[in-house]
Amino acid sequence: MRATVATIAAAGLVIGGSATATAATTPTAPSPAPDPGQIHKLAVQSAGKLVAERPAYLHASAADTFTAKPVLSSGPLQFVPYQRTHRGLPVVGGDFVVVTDASGHTRYTSVAQKQPIADISLTPTITAAAAEKVARSQLAQVDKTDNTRLVVFALASTPRLAWQSTVAGRGKDGPSRLTVEIDAATGKVLHTQERVLNGEGTGALNGPSPLKLDTTASGDTFSMTDPKTKNLSCQDYDGEKTFEGPDDQWGDGKADNRETGCADALFVAQTQTKMLSEWLGRDGMDGEGGAWPIRIGLDDQNAFYDGSQIVIGKNAAGGWISSLDVVGHELGHGIDDHTPGGISGKGTQEFVADTIGAMTEWYANEPQEFDEPDYTVGESVDLIGEGPIRNMYDPAKVGHDNCYSADTGDDEVHAAAGPGNHWFYLLAEGSKPTNGQPESPTCNDSTITGLGLQQAAKIMYTAMLMKTSDSSYPSYRTWTLQAAKDLHAGSCTEFDTVKAAWDAVSVPAQSGDPTCTT
Repeated sequence: MRATVATIAAAGLVIGGSATATAATTPTAPSPAPDPGQIHKLAVQSAGKLVAERPAYLHASAADTFTAKPVLSSGPLQFVPYQRTHRGLPVVGGDFVVVTDASGHTRYTSVAQKQPIADISLTPTITAAAAEKVARSQLAQVDKTDNTRLVVFALASTPRLAWQSTVAGRGKDGPSRLTVEIDAATGKVLHTQERVLNGEGTGALNGPSPLKLDTTASGDTFSMTDPKTKNLSCQDYDGEKTFEGPDDQWGDGKADNRETGCADALFVAQTQTKMLSEWLGRDGMDGEGGAWPIRIGLDDQNAFYDGSQIVIGKNAAGGWISSLDVVGHELGHGIDDHTPGGISGKGTQEFVADTIGAMTEWYANEPQEFDEPDYTVGESVDLIGEGPIRNMYDPAKVGHDNCYSADTGDDEVHAAAGPGNHWFYLLAEGSKPTNGQPESPTCNDSTITGLGLQQAAKIMYTAMLMKTSDSSYPSYRTWTLQAAKDLHAGSCTEFDTVKAAWDAVSVPAQSGDPTCTT
């Protein structure tokens, strides 16, 4: 096999664009870069020493054991995630993350669990079959049930023995893959986590033409398989077969053509891979140089990520919805799923994915006639003739809350994105931008000067690396403040802006919030 660079025709594309040459300057010799392997080794050693001391804030019982996961990095910071078991059983909500600097000094530890696990019985009262029946009752249609196992559920106020089961089928919002924790003594549902994370949108496709795609060739056959990012390809949803052809030309420029939809989607994925590397220092969507197949052809006005694939549907006119912000958002769910703590909870998951979609759109920086950089989601979507499906600078324009309240976590997940999207816009652009972006109202009538999109992106991503399974808007406030403080040592400007932006969307101060003094 060999890697190739393809050109394609995408819907609505025109040929254009030019390049201007500039004189090269002689660079100065760079300082030797720190050895990443040594920095990771220091992080593992420091984290291991801290965990061995079992500080009180880990809420460790004598029967707990801890397993470190691979080290993650953001700027000068290293993140060592840990999973917990109790007497051999996985602990849901027992995760934590130790943050160190480049010298191995511990900076911060985020912990999901709120109290130690008592001497609980590990003998269930209800059977696995009974628990599966409860799990299956959560969906309207169940195609299969898998991974039923005993766990200790520690996200509740009192840790308890539970059955965990995952059911796949259809729920009230369409395709579903739902993980359910059921009290092993009473049969009561303790917690659910949807693994199919839905987006909404239509095909605001990419350009200018020709788009450049990295594809793979074998003999005289070319395929839409990325040669660099593991597991990334674009396929027909029906049959899950990767698109192939006798040449390296993809798509016919028609929005209802599945190959054209794949060309746009693969372009978005490869654009996001570059953004992750250049802006955030991340290796692929899964953090290990990989991603997931993208499949075009869902017969629904929707798109989703389910842990193993990205599935793209169509708009009311039949065009595949492979735009930068829609595909970038769905891949963003995968990134969220593959950072510590897994999929963000309590109403934050769609806001998290929206920020990654916005980062992808701004990195691509397409001309106005395509998916130009902005802070609306699916702005070319016309499913019901009402324009964007979410608005980051003023969520109220699409009927979502600008300001956080105690009820936000219980809102429909896309509506719950409002306060987080609003916060991200204020952090990036401020309330009264001078660069042509729209003004943004604040919930406390404050005025905020933004840090710029890339600074906001770095702070957001660094906070995601502190994430635990107990994530929420209040915890994201704490993590982003810690991220700003650690990324910008010696300056409080970034910290103060993060704080002001959360205050401006009514997310209150938390007891665990850091402080900053120069």
